[in-house]
Amino acid sequence: MTKSRDGAQLTRALKRRHVFMLSLGGVIGTGLFMGSGVIINQGGPMGAILAYLVAGLLMYLVMACLGELSVEMPVSGSFQVHATRYIGPATGFMIGWVYWMSWVSTVGLEFTATGMLMERWFPDVPIWVWSAIFVVLLFSLNALATRAFGEAEYWFAGVKVTAILAFIVIGVLVIFGGIHLGNGEPAPMLNNLLGDSLFPNGLSAVFAVMMTVVYAFQGCEVLGIAAGEAEQPEKSIPRAVRNVVLRILIFYVLAIVVLSAIIPWQKAGLVESPFVQVFDMVGIPYAGDLMNFVILTAILSVANSGLYASTRILWSMSKSGMAPKILTKLSKRGVPLYALLITLGCSLLSLLTSVVAADTLFMVLTAVSGMAGTVTWIVIAYAQYRFRREHMAKGGTVADLKYAAPWFPLLPVACILICCSLFVFLAMDPTQRPSLYWGFGFMAVCYLAFHLIKRKRPEHATHVALGQEG
Repeated sequence: MTKSRDGAQLTRALKRRHVFMLSLGGVIGTGLFMGSGVIINQGGPMGAILAYLVAGLLMYLVMACLGELSVEMPVSGSFQVHATRYIGPATGFMIGWVYWMSWVSTVGLEFTATGMLMERWFPDVPIWVWSAIFVVLLFSLNALATRAFGEAEYWFAGVKVTAILAFIVIGVLVIFGGIHLGNGEPAPMLNNLLGDSLFPNGLSAVFAVMMTVVYAFQGCEVLGIAAGEAEQPEKSIPRAVRNVVLRILIFYVLAIVVLSAIIPWQKAGLVESPFVQVFDMVGIPYAGDLMNFVILTAILSVANSGLYASTRILWSMSKSGMAPKILTKLSKRGVPLYALLITLGCSLLSLLTSVVAADTLFMVLTAVSGMAGTVTWIVIAYAQYRFRREHMAKGGTVADLKYAAPWFPLLPVACILICCSLFVFLAMDPTQRPSLYWGFGFMAVCYLAFHLIKRKRPEHATHVALGQEG
């Protein structure tokens, strides 16, 4: 159990199946269901597949690093605590607030998206009504107990996984003529996939879409946060790392291969969802409604995971003096209720900025959110590098570790270099370059704020630096 300052404890209520499905479903979202068509259109069939393979490799590097740290220190603050302990309290402060801010802005937008999806079935009901209903639903799931969150995420993820598996099976049958297209066209076979050109828009287009594809995989780090409330994390976390990466790659890459084989790359991304396009092509009744339901589930899953992750990060920071002390208090059910309320409230405020400050504050929040995942991955890899070096310097061996990331030090170094290269791609794109300025600017403000607090409250700086929790 993870204790707070007032003696309350986070309970280890997440079972192995919860942890597995949380890590599996956390990276299957609208990036696949909605954005994959645009990736195929811009990068070409093989370009899209290559981009997803590279992003999948990067995700494995991150999860291997995080797995080692999370088994060694299975705390709810996860990489924020790891960064504080093995890199420095200033970096722990920075990454905690950057990550929390990114989820706050993301969760707010997801609530609006749910209302917009419900408008398909209930056009006369205002969007805000559905948004409010889903706010209450997810707040209740997170406030009741950790296991309630785990059960909800288990079923949310189950819907997404089932939809992808069904799509892959149907798609393979369509490709090879087992199911005929409704418009009477012959089976596409591999003509669309290997036709005109493997990279019709050039390799530069592949690099341009790489950051978007990496965004689709971000969310896997929630696994580390869940370790603080998982039963037997020394068993569930390594198993999740080993199994999830392979299955995610299979789901994503096979889905992209099927989409690329059925839909010509020139026509991909021209409709709202390529999955709907394929279902419509084979004449599946209510294809749009089915995918609308799946996408709604995916959005609720993202919001649910984001609310959980950001609440635990805020609670963890409050334990070490990086956030107000009152946020350490837990409810009778072992839920950091004050941290949950603050996070949800700020999510709704961030949503308001998209209306009243779209060109200023909202743009900053969006930029921070976009960069936070990649910066978090860099911090995770560097913390694992520092942890392993310290472990070996103290006379420890790899055999002493319950789970050891392979290929050290190549693995964390490769992770850091690939992540840094993504910023180079951003800098080369004039439309995305401002996000670098705002993102790194916010990080600089976090470092400055930490040192100002350290100067005014040196006792807190000592408390944080020592990594004390009591």
